[in-house]
Amino acid sequence: MVENVAPTQTWEALQADANAQLVDVRTDAEWNFVGVPALASAGKQTILIPWQVYPTMQRNGGFEDHLKQAGLTADNHIYFICRSGARSMSAALAAQAAGFPHVYNVADGFEGPPDADGHRGNTAGWKADDLPWTQR
Repeated sequence: MVENVAPTQTWEALQADANAQLVDVRTDAEWNFVGVPALASAGKQTILIPWQVYPTMQRNGGFEDHLKQAGLTADNHIYFICRSGARSMSAALAAQAAGFPHVYNVADGFEGPPDADGHRGNTAGWKADDLPWTQR
């Protein structure tokens, strides 16, 4: 089981826990055109590892190896984020199965669900919670 954690709680954990890391599992296109969480004020960088590979959106077969290559270990508390929380939950479950016991899903992801006008980033998620982020 993977716990859903609110973006604000995730941000607090990233600031307070040296072993906490944020892995953004969206695609290159999303990182480049939508933005990424900015963790410099927490003394960290967002780890960018796609769960699915754009444009085919096939599962990244090397995902678990990429986590290890990024220096993550079983000691880390790893928070996974995507656009709205679905891909990141799948990624967290895969990481847990690969031997990373402390994994969490960032509820509502980076942009959250669409608002009444169909726009994301306004009602829930990292951006809506006014947490630091940057355009790449």
